[in-house]
Amino acid sequence: MPLTRKRAMTTAMVLSQALPYLQRFVGKTIVVKYGGNAMIDEELKNSFARDMVMLKLVGINPIVVHGGGPQIGELLAKLNIESKFVNGMRVTTSETMDVVEMVLGGLVNKDIVNLINQNGGKAIGLTGKDGQLLHARKLKVKKNTPDMQQPEIIDIGHVGEVARINTQVLDMLTRSDFIPVIAPIGVDEAGNSYNINADLVAGKVAEVLRAEKLILLTNIEGLLDKEGKLLTGLSTAEVDALIADGTIHGGMLPKIRCALDAVHAGVVSSHIIDGRLAHSTMLELFTDEGVGTLISDGR
Repeated sequence: MPLTRKRAMTTAMVLSQALPYLQRFVGKTIVVKYGGNAMIDEELKNSFARDMVMLKLVGINPIVVHGGGPQIGELLAKLNIESKFVNGMRVTTSETMDVVEMVLGGLVNKDIVNLINQNGGKAIGLTGKDGQLLHARKLKVKKNTPDMQQPEIIDIGHVGEVARINTQVLDMLTRSDFIPVIAPIGVDEAGNSYNINADLVAGKVAEVLRAEKLILLTNIEGLLDKEGKLLTGLSTAEVDALIADGTIHGGMLPKIRCALDAVHAGVVSSHIIDGRLAHSTMLELFTDEGVGTLISDGR
């Protein structure tokens, strides 16, 4: 069989396999946390943008929440502003918060919006300040010390957590042809700005919208067992057991807890997938094998 015909047959088979998934997910909302290598490599950036455009085109409602830690660190270094971290979170002074807003709400957000638009979509960039989308409260960081009965409360500045989300803004956009692209900057009742972890924002957005799926793009294949084998379909109970026995530990724990919280709150499934793989979102959604770890409540 000629090579061009083989390619055509492969394409037809892939589309045929995707059909039941397309039928199942039409009209549903899928929240995608976008970051890591997928946000840096040019080929991956364009494949991600095309995936989002494709989802919207076939009747699925993607919502993108993005990070931008490396870009923030890079600009802080250029401005000779020292980066400090506590428990993996950036200490965010008023000066640092100005840089965070500039990078997340400006440079990174508009780059993603432009990328989706250049690939045939209609994207709109938002921060938590737009339409009072993300109401935030100051995050309190506790540190246990051996010689103290009560944990020490550490002030890490303008770092927040989600207090509530104004779903009206997102409902309006998902009912239209537009793809929301959200920078994780929240605001409190007094108008103070807060830098919020993008995974947490994506999880909370998925929860309040009762999304079909929460997809977290990472720089690893997904959840791995102790032998390094990819774990694909897991129930929340199985994930709890993997946390208890130490298989899931360290920096992966916050991401997994975010995925678990979303499922417990009504999101049908959470997915940890490899953002280093081109079109990973489409492969996870529309193929029988998938490319990452799916977490559901096991029902």
